Amino acid sequence: MRRLFGSVRARATLGATLVVAVALVAAGAAVLLSLRSNLMGEAGTQAERSARAVASELAAGTPYDKLSGLDGDIGPVQVLDEDGRLVAVSEDLERISGTDSDRVRAQRTAAPGGDEDDSGDESLEPGEISGESVFRNGSATVDGDTEDYRFAAVEVETSDRGHLTVFAGAPLAAEHGAVRTALTVMLIGFPLLLGVVAGVTWLVTRRALRPVEGIRREMAAITRSEDLARRVPEPDTHDEIARLASTTNETLAALEASVERQRRFVADASHELRSPIASLRTQLEVAAAHPELLDLDGAVEDTVRLQRLAADLLLLARLDAGERPNDTRVDLAGLAREEAEGRIGVTVAAEPVEVAGSRGQLGRVLANLLDNAQRHARSAVTVSVRREGDRAVVGVADDGDGVPEADRERIFERFVRLDAARSRDDGGAGLGLAIARDVAVRHGGTLTAGQGPAGGALFELRLPLV
Repeated sequence: MRRLFGSVRARATLGATLVVAVALVAAGAAVLLSLRSNLMGEAGTQAERSARAVASELAAGTPYDKLSGLDGDIGPVQVLDEDGRLVAVSEDLERISGTDSDRVRAQRTAAPGGDEDDSGDESLEPGEISGESVFRNGSATVDGDTEDYRFAAVEVETSDRGHLTVFAGAPLAAEHGAVRTALTVMLIGFPLLLGVVAGVTWLVTRRALRPVEGIRREMAAITRSEDLARRVPEPDTHDEIARLASTTNETLAALEASVERQRRFVADASHELRSPIASLRTQLEVAAAHPELLDLDGAVEDTVRLQRLAADLLLLARLDAGERPNDTRVDLAGLAREEAEGRIGVTVAAEPVEVAGSRGQLGRVLANLLDNAQRHARSAVTVSVRREGDRAVVGVADDGDGVPEADRERIFERFVRLDAARSRDDGGAGLGLAIARDVAVRHGGTLTAGQGPAGGALFELRLPLV
């Protein structure tokens, strides 16, 4: 049971059924009340019509035994005088309730004089019938049949019999029958309708959620197989589920690319580390066998290169892990002069600008850009620091051959070398520009490659000002 109602389909079906059930109960109650009120009003109108017909005969002086309304055709009728005595009653009336008298046999006395007290609720002239009627519910037994009635009371002033009150009833059998019929229809129809609503909702939600189940199965299969090249099916419905499938596939694609980059990184790092380690081991083994042949300078160079490569890999690992830079103020002009100091052919033209970040990481960016520029420059490298709007711009330009436009994005990939001049011995491992861009992005900036004023490469680092 818990598993059943833990599904979206079951909850949606239950919710829709409950909402429809509440609406049906409210609508059914309103219909029954309205139907009962209308039928009660019709019965009251019929009773009032009968009472006024009898009152008209009394106002005209018709004797009690000549009243046409007492034959039982229009329902039970009582006529009471001003003292509450029953002076006329319908034929075959055996019991009555809901009127001012429960008597069913007339108590006639001598007719009062015309100057008797007029004791009605309103002052009426002889022969005048009251314009107001009083309605009550009651019951009566006529010729052995007991029914509920709607009674109307009408007052009339006669010239010879004084103030009289006429009670006439109209049966409520039609009202009761209609209400019972409507209630029966509702008791039978509402559950059937709720069943239809529940079934339709179940089928509709099942069809609507079918793509979600397909997505879930495919994701489970991807998890089991660890094959990130697979994609979940995307329905052609252009709705939220289709957007969910599209987003899921985009996430899988990004995850696949990330895993692939990590895999290539590990492979390239292993390859790059293997070379200096193998070279250093060879030199040490030779030195162990023949000390006089030890190439100390080469061993130191391989050790330094290995140390730099290890530092680069460690920094990339920290950047990939999402390490956030410090929020200290860094003077880019001063930092550029520090990194350019002692480098041959490097000139600096800088204005004071400050950014927030890690001084060590930003210094690493400038050092990598300067190393790359000096490696490809013919004679000169220029460093500029300036302010553009809310950004600080650091430019590093050389007078070399430049970077082909088609390769200006590829050079920022890890372990990428564009030509033979950037060999492992001369050009490094191909991590400098990749590290520089990653650091720039972590600081909320950008690093792009273009063409410099002297025709060589121009690298521009843009960072938000403090």
